[in-house]
Amino acid sequence: MKLFEMNHVQKSFNNGTLHVLKDISITVSEGEVVSIIGPSGSGKSTLLRCATLLETMDSGELIYLDEYVAKNDDNGHSVYADKAVLKKARSEFGLVFQNFNLFPHYSVLKNLTDAQIQVLGRSKDEAGKRGMELLEKMGLADKADAYPCQLSGGQQQRVAIARALAMDPTILFFDEPTSALDPELTGEVLKVIKQLAEEHMTMVIVTHEMAFARAVSDRVIFMDGGVIVEQGKPEEVLGNPKAERTKQFLRNYQQ
Repeated sequence: MKLFEMNHVQKSFNNGTLHVLKDISITVSEGEVVSIIGPSGSGKSTLLRCATLLETMDSGELIYLDEYVAKNDDNGHSVYADKAVLKKARSEFGLVFQNFNLFPHYSVLKNLTDAQIQVLGRSKDEAGKRGMELLEKMGLADKADAYPCQLSGGQQQRVAIARALAMDPTILFFDEPTSALDPELTGEVLKVIKQLAEEHMTMVIVTHEMAFARAVSDRVIFMDGGVIVEQGKPEEVLGNPKAERTKQFLRNYQQ
């Protein structure tokens, strides 16, 4: 079953002079793990921001669970659906940022429970129970009363993943979840994501970790210059790429 779709997406900045996404189409099915790789400035993060409604597309379609969140008008410009559809779409996904984005003045547990209470209408007890379950899963049950500044970067990122999961999303987006971490802490976050993949959580991961992309992905997409250059199974794209640009990127990466 298709959970998420983007068709012919275009996005420019600086009054249309900087074309960041040029006719991008992507489909993600239930239980699929898709990694997006590519050089800095290739449009990966902008693609994720358009997918999660943090940026508006100039043209193209955005679909969650067969419901159009945005589609083109007669002039080929993206027009977004009404508030109710946008709210429903937002409830379908979770987003984990590279810089954690935790509320510094909230305890770890409150970071997990607040949105559950406000957005999902759960009781304080229900939200707390779900929050503690997820902290347990992340190996952070003993940190419930701590504040983000008292945690390592890897712990903060695991809290951020737990916070996203607390909202019961159907799909999780990760924007370079380990780029702010040193190598030692990277491993503990990748282990959590790998565990989610084994549980068949649907995920789209923008990453610079090639070995990780190869290990967890069902599909790898290589982007450059605002277009999808190549996509396929990890062993194809990373092990035996067809496009010259992909080969060059991977050669540079391995140096």
